[in-house]
Amino acid sequence: MKPSRLLLAWVALLLVIAIVLGTLRALDIAVPATLLSIHWGLLLALLALALLDAVRVKRLPSPRIRRQLPGSLALGRWSDVRIDVEHDFAQALSIQLFDHVPDGLSFEHLPLTVELLPGQHSQASYRVRPLNRGHFSFERCEISLPSPMGLWHERRLPGVPDATRVYPDFARLYGGQLLAVDNWLSQLGVRQRPRRGLGLEFHQLREFREGDSLRQIDWKATARQRTPIAREYQDERDQQIVFLLDCGRRMRSQDGELAHFDHALNACLLLSYVALRQGDAVGLGTFATEQPRYLAPVKGAGQLNVLLNSVYDLSSSQRSADYQAAVTQLLARQKRRSLVVLVTNLRDEDDDELLSAVQRLGQQHRVLVASLREDMLDPLRQTPVQTLSEALTYCGTVDYLNARAELHDRLNAHGVPVLDASPRELGAALVTRYLEWKKAGVL
Repeated sequence: MKPSRLLLAWVALLLVIAIVLGTLRALDIAVPATLLSIHWGLLLALLALALLDAVRVKRLPSPRIRRQLPGSLALGRWSDVRIDVEHDFAQALSIQLFDHVPDGLSFEHLPLTVELLPGQHSQASYRVRPLNRGHFSFERCEISLPSPMGLWHERRLPGVPDATRVYPDFARLYGGQLLAVDNWLSQLGVRQRPRRGLGLEFHQLREFREGDSLRQIDWKATARQRTPIAREYQDERDQQIVFLLDCGRRMRSQDGELAHFDHALNACLLLSYVALRQGDAVGLGTFATEQPRYLAPVKGAGQLNVLLNSVYDLSSSQRSADYQAAVTQLLARQKRRSLVVLVTNLRDEDDDELLSAVQRLGQQHRVLVASLREDMLDPLRQTPVQTLSEALTYCGTVDYLNARAELHDRLNAHGVPVLDASPRELGAALVTRYLEWKKAGVL
């Protein structure tokens, strides 16, 4: 409990009067005894009222707080949290309310001023914005309850337990269902390239049309029908995609508000959504973390929810990436030939270890290495050099990029495709490469 501004003002006023009276007496100026009595009377009256008001505020019942919190939040997006307040006060009352928001969530519009009217429930709201993924627990709210005379504010901490989960920002994934697939992909910046042949999966027989290839003619059906009949193919379905996600210290680099790891996770979910819509199975494995996770490839729209629930609390670690161990674990678990997308941040010191691991993996699976490039490197390379410090920064940046490019070139020379993209461009680049390979029939 703490004194209100009204009580502090009265105390300050009486203190000023006491100082003035004391000063007059020190200067041997006659002060009427009545004035001194009035001052002491006011002081005792204030003390009595303050004690009475403190007792009254202690007896007031606490308002009943109920928090309406979304069961899930999207990383980096603002969401509303509503507070419902019930009370038994017979008179109107204005309270201050502060919700104890857990670390990892930023907030706006707190503390709240809530007007409590007799016989009515009150509502207020504020906004939260997750800065990290995972599980967050709310424990209590804080109420500043004014006393009936307004001399005190009592601090009460009613327990209001609640919990929510913060998922990667997948709103755009579900928003894509409202659009045609081609239009939605084009809005994301995905480029669909022309097909270089026929799909691998037979679809149906139909009449031969202008523009069809002679290789499409089914001669047995043509002989039976006595009219040209063509085979129609479609993109092969029921393929499997497995993401091998690096959770090591290199993925902790920060570009903007999100770390590379969060950008990589969003890109994996985006490609998962597209692949599941195409009828393929999607799975995920992690490495360079304390407890590696593995989710076997499964088809169906429900697999996206399984993925989200499996990775929403996944975080990067301080460990270094062990590509050999990651490949060994994946080969032991994934027997069927699949497209394995290794998402990491390549450095020149990865040369021998990475090449050996990817070559082992490529003997059984189709491999794509997706390497994240720091956003800050391109501006540094293009900045004019005028001082020694800028020259050293420029030379270091160019040397790093050249070493990185040499590693990519070496991987490509050994038949390992590398996708080099900035974190913000990774999602669209992965979808583009996936659709290109799928239409070309090379998966």
